[in-house]
Parts: sequence; structure tokens; C-alpha cells
Amino acid sequence: MILPIVAYGDPVLKKMAEEISKDHPGLDELIKNMFETMYNAKGVGLAAPQIGKSIRLFIADAKPFAEDDDEEDKETLKNFRKVFINARILEEEGEEWKFNEGCLSIPKIREDVYRKPRLKIGYYDENFKYHEEEYSGTPARIIQHEYDHIEGKLFTDRISPLRRRLLKRKLTDITKGIVEVDYKMKFPLKK
Repeated sequence: MILPIVAYGDPVLKKMAEEISKDHPGLDELIKNMFETMYNAKGVGLAAPQIGKSIRLFIADAKPFAEDDDEEDKETLKNFRKVFINARILEEEGEEWKFNEGCLSIPKIREDVYRKPRLKIGYYDENFKYHEEEYSGTPARIIQHEYDHIEGKLFTDRISPLRRRLLKRKLTDITKGIVEVDYKMKFPLKK
């Protein structure tokens, strides 16, 4: 089932998400619905807070990046489809690099965000099997962006205060639903 994506301005996007247990009610169905929602919105990642659930769960599928001519490791990206439950970034390293990010909760806005290129993450998969893995490049970038969501952060928190001020009107319009999107959204101030 395709769920509405919560828009910028909803308090759930700024809350630190709660850990869940393997017997979280309807977890399998929720994960399935999140993938369906993400694909419908043409995203590469989706975190539970973006569908109004303040739990430490996010999903990712980098396959669309594999179709980009600029990407080096197409095979890795093609096969990078994962579920992250109760994730914790254990390490981030390297010189920060710039990448133009967007977010399904903040449609029509993209900004350059600096992040470290490598990370080590501990998480449970959809079968509640624990993993500690290292990622770099685009997969690391997707993880960092979605991880921010379960920490109550948005990519707009990572841009300069000046850029945020310049975007203020567009962000306010998004909270009111004054934006064209081709996927279901829930706007906090829409009348």
C-alpha cells in the first residue's frame, strides 16, 4: 500500500526516533509498504519518520544511481537494496565531499551537502539479524541521509544558515502544500 509522505514542517521529522523490537506490530507489512511508497515517489531511500512513524527504521535501494553514467561501481549500486532497523553509525571517516541531495519530504528543493565518504554502521535487517558493515561513496551517502531522518535531522539542517534563509519561503510553501508533487503527501499546515 502506498502511504502518504510527511512534508517538511511536521514535528515527526524533527524527533529522535525510538528503537523497535523484532515483534513490532506489522513490521513486515510496514517494510513492504515503505518500499512501495519509495518506488512510487521515485526515491532511493525512505525513513519511517517520513511516513509519520517515529521509529528507527529506514530502507534504501540505490539501483537508480546505477543507471547514471557518472557512477563507477554500477554493480554495487544495482544490488544495494537494504532494510536498516535500529541502526547506529559507528564511524565516519575521510575528507567531506559535496553531493547534491534532495528529499521526498522536501520536494523540488535540492542542495549541496557535505558528508564524509566512508562509514561503518551497525544495524538489524528485516529478519532481525545483526550486521556491522562498511560503506563508501553513494551507498554511504544514502545511508547518512536516511540515518539523519531517524536522528530527527533533515538535509536542510546541514546547509548554511544563509542558504536556509534563502529557501525559507519555498520551505514554508511546502508545509502549506503549495508545491506540485506526483506522489501522496501529508502537509502539516495545508488548509
